[in-house]
Amino acid sequence: MLAHRTLRAHTGRRAFTVLGFESSADDTCAAVVTSSRQILSNVVVKQHDLHEGFGGIHPSVAIEAHQRNMPGAVRMALEQAHISIHDVDGIAFTRGPGIGGCLSVGSNAAKSLAAALGKPLVGVHHMQAHALTPLLTTATADLPQFPFLTLLISGGHTLLLLASSLTSFQILATTADTSIGRAFDKAARALGLSWGTRGPGAALEELCRMTNDELESLPDIQPFAVPMPGKLAFSFASLQSSVDRYISLMKEPLPSSHKIALARAFQTAAARQLCAKLTLSLQKLELKGVNVRDVVVSGGVASNIFLREKLRAALDEYSSDERISLHFPPLELCTDNAAMIAWASMHRFVAGDYDDYTVDLRAKWSIEDIRV
Repeated sequence: MLAHRTLRAHTGRRAFTVLGFESSADDTCAAVVTSSRQILSNVVVKQHDLHEGFGGIHPSVAIEAHQRNMPGAVRMALEQAHISIHDVDGIAFTRGPGIGGCLSVGSNAAKSLAAALGKPLVGVHHMQAHALTPLLTTATADLPQFPFLTLLISGGHTLLLLASSLTSFQILATTADTSIGRAFDKAARALGLSWGTRGPGAALEELCRMTNDELESLPDIQPFAVPMPGKLAFSFASLQSSVDRYISLMKEPLPSSHKIALARAFQTAAARQLCAKLTLSLQKLELKGVNVRDVVVSGGVASNIFLREKLRAALDEYSSDERISLHFPPLELCTDNAAMIAWASMHRFVAGDYDDYTVDLRAKWSIEDIRV
């Protein structure tokens, strides 16, 4: 069955309004966004308390929580936007990549609602949505211009991409082992940190900011090496191994001063690797005649303030004469959310390019294959 093909929005009278769904991992999300770049609502229901005991996302627990939370999230999104479901012009959802069962919750909700109401439907690539978020949140005069570099750093991905258009992305570098977000999470667990309300990675960042005025002096920890120097590839498993090795050689429990020093060594090494690979990619593109003046950094790890500062310094050092613009989403839009899904669907709604209500999920889906 084909989606309804009537666009009411682009008659010049009002903006096109999209209700977005996101449930690819452990955040249950619903949002309302317009084609005039307005976020009318953005609801995110976290599950950290449910997964902390497992040391990571437990798929079946996440699926059950999505099923409980999604109806309330959608209702809240509409209420906060001060609209009814009949004011929505199109419905978007995360088609992939992600945890299959989790994706199905948002997908089934979006498909059923769209079919029942005769609304057009669009399935969105999760990482494409992260990459395009600054096109929603950046001031119009400062929008990143294609081609731009995109650094996608999250619990599931570490990707360095060349974005040539809204739907064209070339992978320049990915991780050889684990993602940066997962490495942050594992390091936090190894240090015995509580997840708190923002998760283990944020807990590690907070530990790094702690002062030690009332503690003994911090121990000197030899800086962790940047793996695969001169190669466009990431590796964060080695950083995690360095943390584990240091802890195994210490007496238990690990003193607070050692936890702070070790967390800082890990975070600094992660930042050095991102900066090294980013500047290397700029060098290689310049040799090919590709002039990049904008860098977009998104994904959950992009909320880390220390990493933001180090990336800015690295770009300034690389190109001191001509400033390279660095774009981040607002902190609340770095982690998974449905506002980015709604926005990433907007160009397809505008073009009248909809998905069938029977469109399949793609739990594994390369960002280079968005058009396939």
